[in-house]
Amino acid sequence: QVQLVESGGGLVQAGGSLRLSCAASGRTFSSYVMGWFRQAPGKEREHVAGISWSGLITYADSVKGRFTISRDNAKNTLYLQMNSLKAEDTAVYYCNFYGSGGNYWGQGTQVTVSS
Repeated sequence: QVQLVESGGGLVQAGGSLRLSCAASGRTFSSYVMGWFRQAPGKEREHVAGISWSGLITYADSVKGRFTISRDNAKNTLYLQMNSLKAEDTAVYYCNFYGSGGNYWGQGTQVTVSS
């Protein structure tokens, strides 16, 4: 059974940093595209950052220069380093693994940035 478990969310002041992790189990994900999405209250879920199996990275314009996505295939783990956080980054953050074997989501972790 595939399971994605996020951690690292919390409450932080504007300008602060957080590091999210998404640990996967149940299969190997080295060939999968991995990504982070977020959903703020009353808004649609949006793509934040993605990383392919080859290391190709994309970011939403709103987080470029502040967030860094990375992956450790040996540990089946995805990371999101978030720096210079803003109030508008407040949302539930979800990790997503997409590949030939399926499309998997984590349960979400709350990030709250106080201004």
